Amino acid sequence: MARLLWMFPVLLSISLITFVLMHAAPGGPWDGEKKLSPSVVEQLNLRYGLDRPVWEQYLTFLGNALRGDLGVSFAYQDRSVVDVIGEGLPVTATLAAMALAVTLLIGLPLGIAAALRQNSWIDHLCLLLATLGSCVPNFVLAIVLVIVLAVGLQLLPTSGWGSWQKAVMPALALGFHHSALLARITRASLIEVIREEYVLTARAKGLREGVVLRRHILKNALIPVVTVLGPIVASLIAGSFVIESVFAIPGVGRHYVQAIFGRDYGMLMGMTLFYAAIISLANLVVDVAYAYLDPRIRLR
Repeated sequence: MARLLWMFPVLLSISLITFVLMHAAPGGPWDGEKKLSPSVVEQLNLRYGLDRPVWEQYLTFLGNALRGDLGVSFAYQDRSVVDVIGEGLPVTATLAAMALAVTLLIGLPLGIAAALRQNSWIDHLCLLLATLGSCVPNFVLAIVLVIVLAVGLQLLPTSGWGSWQKAVMPALALGFHHSALLARITRASLIEVIREEYVLTARAKGLREGVVLRRHILKNALIPVVTVLGPIVASLIAGSFVIESVFAIPGVGRHYVQAIFGRDYGMLMGMTLFYAAIISLANLVVDVAYAYLDPRIRLR
């Protein structure tokens, strides 16, 4: 409960910092390519309350946010920010789930294979793939995938959403980078557990290698892996805005990028709080999972 309550001051601090920086930056939401007359700008500021002092605007936003109202979007014809997030959230969540599957299916086997065949060619190959995955940004990998799979081989569509073919490249581009981190953490954790005395004892008793791996090695090596899985899940959701922009996916992240360039204050505040809440919840889930994975850890 204490960890849950700590989320509120964290979100409050993030909202204050974001609000101050957003209004301190030069320019405003009406400084687009089409120049508006001063009278029109004045009417728009009056309509959206931008003519009031910044501290008063923040207190108004905070009061509305506590009631679940994050304001309206300037760019989406006065649509509610909550409605825009709710519309794009299923797409972003689906993409994040597919990217997480890619992360687990690539990262865990690579880490396990590297640990069980330490210093062999398998280990070196797995480390090479993990290093490449951690060095290549996801947007660079996305462009490479488009050039090879879409333009060159013409196997997949270049952009859009709505079918599994359109989701393959975004999921690979988003998940491969995190699979490299997961592989390295899994390898290091397994190597440490393999050298423990209880693993040597289990093998000395004549237990099969599969039983030793499942019951003694993997179970005790899960905590470091779970530690990074929480931030990875949060990063897959919060970091999807680049991939969504590259592949023109109508998710939450694409709206966030458009809000940044358009100085859409309501969308910026709503999206920032949304991502901050996702990250906080992911860390909370990791803390709770510790107690179930390791009986020596107790939540207080």
